[in-house]
Amino acid sequence: MIKKRPIAIDLFAGAGGLSLGFEQAGFDVVAAVEIDPVHACVHEFNFPHCAVIARSVSDLSGDQIRQLAGIGDACIDVVVGGAPCQGFSMIGQRALDDPRNMLVKEFIRIVKELSPKYFVFENVKGLTLGKHKKFLPEMVLEIADIGYDVLEPWRVLNAKHFGVPQSRERLFLIGSKKGNALPQYPTPLDELITCKDALSDLPDADQFSELVKSDTVQTGYLAPPNGYNALMRCVSEDSWKMGYKRNWNQNLITSSIRTNHSQKSKTRFDATIPGTVEPISRYFRLPPNGVSNTLRAGTDSSRGAFTSPRPIHYKFPRVVTVREMARLHGFPDWFRLHKTKWHGARQIGNSVPPPLAYAIANELAKVLPYNIVPPEEVIDLGSEILLSMTVTEASAYWGIDNPIAQRTRKPKQSTPQLQLVL
Repeated sequence: MIKKRPIAIDLFAGAGGLSLGFEQAGFDVVAAVEIDPVHACVHEFNFPHCAVIARSVSDLSGDQIRQLAGIGDACIDVVVGGAPCQGFSMIGQRALDDPRNMLVKEFIRIVKELSPKYFVFENVKGLTLGKHKKFLPEMVLEIADIGYDVLEPWRVLNAKHFGVPQSRERLFLIGSKKGNALPQYPTPLDELITCKDALSDLPDADQFSELVKSDTVQTGYLAPPNGYNALMRCVSEDSWKMGYKRNWNQNLITSSIRTNHSQKSKTRFDATIPGTVEPISRYFRLPPNGVSNTLRAGTDSSRGAFTSPRPIHYKFPRVVTVREMARLHGFPDWFRLHKTKWHGARQIGNSVPPPLAYAIANELAKVLPYNIVPPEEVIDLGSEILLSMTVTEASAYWGIDNPIAQRTRKPKQSTPQLQLVL
């Protein structure tokens, strides 16, 4: 049987930003490895046709990933992932040998063992700056030792240049097994998508009492679909690109649980000029005709469970909802996040914006020998139970020990951003 779509494996997959972008470019993401059991549950909900492996890459071999993905000895076209690293060494040793960069070495090991035609490595811009700069040449040499070339000079891409209404810079290393043609980096688009383009058709969450406790409400949009929001609402065949269509309720606004602001905070937010920072909370107010600042994930439970501040809506005196964050990140409206604001915001802040992932994947697809066409299959999303599990419940679901410390709530007076009811 002739394979019609290239195969991808996503390491450090999170909720699935890279997975979605690559699927939209015509790849079948057959396995996703993610150590955080809550993120793994959300990935399984959105990609029920993908084998989600809720384990650390350090505990897996290439053969085990193949077995769990059910692909046997099939040729893998690309391995993608953004391994966490700190990018500098202790005195007297290579940066790549620093124990804090262990997961990057594990990424290289998995690439060696899976032997894909290509890989895509994503990370923070900081790896290209200052004392961190020594890390990348070491990584390229290590990659050369396992038989891969790297597209050079490597580049930092800003998501705002690839159809995302957010300024977000990330490093991408693209490599090919020796003998395969290297793709090009994607070409930036001419026009920017604005915050107003992204959010103007979404109803105000504060107008719905249901969203005090629930993250969903049955309602309509404020305006007919147009441009960017039409893509997010998937109203046309083109919206799905080369990805699989999902069965979803287009009249249900999701991931929109409200934030309980005091009237004093609302007054300050309302007085903040769009495109500037509110001086007390230090929250950025979105500019309607510009792009969002970088949406960040905050810290996990083991490091204090701090939520990074979400920006203030350009029109309403409140911070944006998780759904509005998803719009600013390029996740379509069918894509669901965890029902809590804390987990949902982390899942967005940790992910690669899907339109940026798509731009890279589309260039890669050009050098692969496939005639990719849109699939006819329509996929049912997973069980909604997956969207509300605690870390303990999610660990039990995957049959693993809890790998992440439980969230510790901080006193309200500890930092300004924690005065929000999370």
